[in-house]
Amino acid sequence: MENLEDVKIMAEQWSKQGIEYLQKIPPTQLYAAVGVLLFTTILLLLSIRLARRTKSNTVLLSGLSGSGKTVLFYQLRDGSSHQGTVTSMEPNEGTFVLHSENAKKGKVKPVHLVDVPGHSRLRPKLEEFLPQAAAIVFVVDALEFLPNCRAASEYLYDILTNANVVKKKIPVLLCCNKTDKLTAHTKEFIRKQMEKEIEKLRASRSAVSSADIANDFTIGIEGEVFSFSHCSNKVTVAEASGLNGETVQIQDFIREHIKP
Repeated sequence: MENLEDVKIMAEQWSKQGIEYLQKIPPTQLYAAVGVLLFTTILLLLSIRLARRTKSNTVLLSGLSGSGKTVLFYQLRDGSSHQGTVTSMEPNEGTFVLHSENAKKGKVKPVHLVDVPGHSRLRPKLEEFLPQAAAIVFVVDALEFLPNCRAASEYLYDILTNANVVKKKIPVLLCCNKTDKLTAHTKEFIRKQMEKEIEKLRASRSAVSSADIANDFTIGIEGEVFSFSHCSNKVTVAEASGLNGETVQIQDFIREHIKP
């Protein structure tokens, strides 16, 4: 009780001193100080609201060359596969309303879609877009999966351990393309095989000195076999067919993270 009384007395003294100090300040200076405080507060609130409104609408299409990224890009933009297109050496990008949403009434938020070249020499271009990315679609060829499993897993591992992806918890969709073909592998098979490969990569790269590792972060749980569920960001698996225009699961993923 004595401590409480002491605090009460001290608070009253500070309050009295504060009032006396304010009374000594000329009214014009006092009004100016209050005005500056109010103006700063308003600016801060407006900045916060603006930052919330300007949330990124960039989605990256990544994956190995030949996985079908460019066909998916055109399906999402035009509703056409644009057969006959060649592998681009530069990022293919555009800002547009998804083709399936063109007939929707009211305002629909456009998506900035970037098809990043999959050639190993051009992958550093992905790094240029990651700081703006709201989501990543990693495309895998479900038809020619096994010969490319190791290379695709290494590429995905590099993305999942990237500093931008880990810190911002950028969601990733593992998109198994060409699943309409009879001999294509299922998304569950592809998921399990890539988890196994990434587990091998974790073991091999952790054995190398940190000075030789290019990745920014490690993934997984110590002492447990790797699973995509162990990632700090959300990783989901979906099926698609660029040539047949089956992109519903990709569109759902995009609209989950970029609200219309």
